[in-house]
Amino acid sequence: MARNTIFAPGDSLTTVVTPPRVLADAHGRVARDLRMSLTDRCNLRCSYCMPADGLAWLPTPEVLTDAEIVRLLGVAVGLLGVRKIRFTGGEPLLRRGLAGIIAGARALRTDEGLPPELSLTTNGIGLDRRISELAAAGLGRVNISLDSLDPARYAALARRDRLDEVLAGLAAADAAGLHPVKVNTVVMRGVNESDVVPLAEFSLQHGYRLRFIEQMPLGPRHGWDRASMVPAAEILAQLRTHFELTPAPGRGSAPAEEWLVAAGDCHPAGTVGVIASVTGPFCAACDRTRVTADGQLRTCLFSHTETDLRTPLRAGADDDELAELWVGAHQQKAAGHGIGRAGFRPPERTMSAIGG
Repeated sequence: MARNTIFAPGDSLTTVVTPPRVLADAHGRVARDLRMSLTDRCNLRCSYCMPADGLAWLPTPEVLTDAEIVRLLGVAVGLLGVRKIRFTGGEPLLRRGLAGIIAGARALRTDEGLPPELSLTTNGIGLDRRISELAAAGLGRVNISLDSLDPARYAALARRDRLDEVLAGLAAADAAGLHPVKVNTVVMRGVNESDVVPLAEFSLQHGYRLRFIEQMPLGPRHGWDRASMVPAAEILAQLRTHFELTPAPGRGSAPAEEWLVAAGDCHPAGTVGVIASVTGPFCAACDRTRVTADGQLRTCLFSHTETDLRTPLRAGADDDELAELWVGAHQQKAAGHGIGRAGFRPPERTMSAIGG
């Protein structure tokens, strides 16, 4: 049996024995990737994510503390075979203890004897001011949301005029060596379709790895209309009018189908991806498990059930008991999200409350 060191901010180091458990479900999938939400709060109000006036944020006592988060990360990595952790929100940069949480996660060791891979999904606002401490703490890379390069269109989509700050965050991540720097773009019909090619050229010129994302039913209640979603096939058709694309090999469990882009007159060679969550679901290869900022375990973005980890954690459950709860919940993971099937219902929580 391997031994794993777990560090919680302000705590002393302890050593625990790692038993051979994994997060396997009834469909033969094993979860090695944890999406850990740090907050439901956000400093943008993107139209596809939340209402213009925001949402009712979680009360502070309901949100996991830094030490509780690191403890659950230790259970996931040390007892359940998780090898990758992505910190999400809301906007995780709003979490004051973010650097300490990253450092605690970096101190863990996977079943392969290595630190877990650590990444961050962010809107990029303020990243340039925090990038040094986050990189020093052990952050490996970032995914930054950018839905338009046009200042007016960005401000209309995000309901905040902060494009310059996002671009500064991208540049800072690149300069800090957090490669590959990934860019996430949600494409919506009649809103930002005209940004597809400019964003691709911009990303190729800077060496960023762009992924276009089909809009999913995870925003404001009744705010998703399939007709307004731009499907992957249309995005690729638009890209092919300007770029030479070749399928990239070895997708594995990655959500994005990637394409190699040949060098052109205005850009070097690179890659671009499309995440077809609606028209080309990749549920059969899903290797993810999720914990919300208030300590609720979700096996899928679209789950209608959650398993409470916070209550037993605060009631004194040991790591093995928390691991058993996690394993039991994951065994019940559905085969797929079911978008497009009769009777499909989006989850009650929005994306910002679940964690991307």
